Amino acid sequence: MNSLDNLSVNSLRVMGAEIISKAKSGHPGIVLGAAPIVHTLFTRHLNINPQDSKWFDRDRFILSAGHGSMLLYEILHLAGFISLEDIKSFRQKGSLCPGHPEYGHTAGVEVTTGPLGQGIAMSVGLAISEKFLAARFNKNDYSVINHYTYVLCGDGDLQEGVSMEAMSLAGHLGLDKLIVLYDSNDIQLDGEVALANSENTKLKMEAMGWRHIFVENGNDCDEVDKAINLAKESDGRPVIIEIKTTIGYGAPNSGEASVHGKPLSTEQLIELRKNLDYHFDEFDFPEDVKKQYKQMVSDRGYNACCSWNKDLEDYSAKYPADYKALCSFMYEDYKIDEFDTMPKYEIGSKISTRKVMGQIIDWMGSKLPNIMGGSADLSSSTMVKGADGIFGPSNPLGRNIKFGVREHAMAAITNGITVHGGLRAYCAGFFVFSDYMKPAIRLAALMSIPSLFYFSHDSICVGEDGPTHQPIEQLTMIRSIPNTNLFRPADAREMTAAIFESFKPNKYPTVIVTTRQDLPVLDCTKPEEVSRGAYVAYEPSKPCKYVIVTCGSELSLCLEVAKKLESEKIYVRVVSMPSMFLFDKQSVEYKESILPSNLPVMAVEMGSSMPWYKYAKVVHGIDTFGLSMPLKELPEVFGFTVDAIIDDFKKNLKK
Repeated sequence: MNSLDNLSVNSLRVMGAEIISKAKSGHPGIVLGAAPIVHTLFTRHLNINPQDSKWFDRDRFILSAGHGSMLLYEILHLAGFISLEDIKSFRQKGSLCPGHPEYGHTAGVEVTTGPLGQGIAMSVGLAISEKFLAARFNKNDYSVINHYTYVLCGDGDLQEGVSMEAMSLAGHLGLDKLIVLYDSNDIQLDGEVALANSENTKLKMEAMGWRHIFVENGNDCDEVDKAINLAKESDGRPVIIEIKTTIGYGAPNSGEASVHGKPLSTEQLIELRKNLDYHFDEFDFPEDVKKQYKQMVSDRGYNACCSWNKDLEDYSAKYPADYKALCSFMYEDYKIDEFDTMPKYEIGSKISTRKVMGQIIDWMGSKLPNIMGGSADLSSSTMVKGADGIFGPSNPLGRNIKFGVREHAMAAITNGITVHGGLRAYCAGFFVFSDYMKPAIRLAALMSIPSLFYFSHDSICVGEDGPTHQPIEQLTMIRSIPNTNLFRPADAREMTAAIFESFKPNKYPTVIVTTRQDLPVLDCTKPEEVSRGAYVAYEPSKPCKYVIVTCGSELSLCLEVAKKLESEKIYVRVVSMPSMFLFDKQSVEYKESILPSNLPVMAVEMGSSMPWYKYAKVVHGIDTFGLSMPLKELPEVFGFTVDAIIDDFKKNLKK
């Protein structure tokens, strides 16, 4: 390890600790301990280009231990992505350097991290994308897709279940361009790791199909460098490099839990500088460090990017058809322009919306080569799978991902594939198990990425499986996540429209929930209006005096209710609202035309009543758990019959 590396590492340590203390908030422990790891990776291995931060074949660096954000921000500054003033405003109002890294907010940040384990899980999706795209486009004489996904994680990351699910799948899939740098310092927030964890990391990782490389001295950049080079010597497995470090290295309380998330005091900062023999100015980097990063990160990355562009130009001349296809992947401009073979659904027929979802996705997979996904061991129930066989070492061009029973990781991996670029990813499961997926769905919304989450078994009509499998509050949960679109289609026509809407280049994730039971294909549904979120599905023969708003399987039921009420000279409009999210985005005039403010409104849905009160005075919902019994008995027990809804309507709305 040369003197310049030593200076650079110590400047990252001191500068990071001082800015954290200036902010009176942050996590100095990982900055001080892991600085040599990240410095070595960026200066000797990582190919990125600050002049083209979205260069398609760049390496991806994921800070899964997102609380160490200051370390990343420092390096992004030195590499030319953000300014010195940016990092000096760490965690302050309007700063480009928030408390945890945020995708789309700070240049050079690849994914939003902070919830431990999510970064590792998303990195598996990134590595899947690289492997698939490389298999699709590389030739013997050109490797136009050839990059690594690197992850920095800590002890806490490896204790999260989502990490273990994802790493298990990564080992099974042989994702050999995925390298995890494990900052192993034996300390976490509450004390020694040994207080909570006593497993053998090496044996555990190897059992999951990973290579394990050990670095005894994490302060030695040369040792770290040697380990990364060894990790690149692929044998078909992902690699975890366990690097022993000291949390809070150089601080008076180094090696202690107290240094994890508490800024250093003025006295401790003085001691830190003394211990590291560091005498440079506060809040700036030495000129030699700046030069090193310019040459070894910025310039090297720029040159690598230029070389790739030249190769791509040559590739386009030799393989014009593949080049055209690659551009369509990179710029996501695939479109369907032929619909003759699309599944059609006859009005009056009956089919579950889950079957429609599966059929439409299968058809789209035959038209769109850039979509891939799968289910959590539930393809026969959700009807959702990808095309071209099962993705894996023997078939890297397969677009059907067998996620196994790994819902936590499945959702995060889907985010990773989506955020990589070039592919649109989807995944599917039972709706009640969206509980397991909610953290990743939330991150997709926070990142403003169009991940697709498809669910079947949307209500108590699961039947005999009972309350553990009958969703009640899940519709409310997903609808409450900001920037998240949830569709609950009423029939095959709405379902088809919802799928097409979900595959648009949106700035939000889409969740679609579908029925297990067959539903009639209705003559009143309006696929062209689904993008508005809600529309009038039934208008009585005389001016309406009341409105019933509903969605999903309850629409056909509410149509019967309205027609029976009309026979009693009670005139009720029925509104189908497959997406509250999209309806709320409409103009005031449109919303008023659908749900007039001067008319009493009743909402009907087989789920929690909570979200409907912003539209309705009365809600006919379910605010208890379900019950195990045959499907045909459930509607009567829970009051979802024509007579029960009319009784509720007359009792609470028409007085």
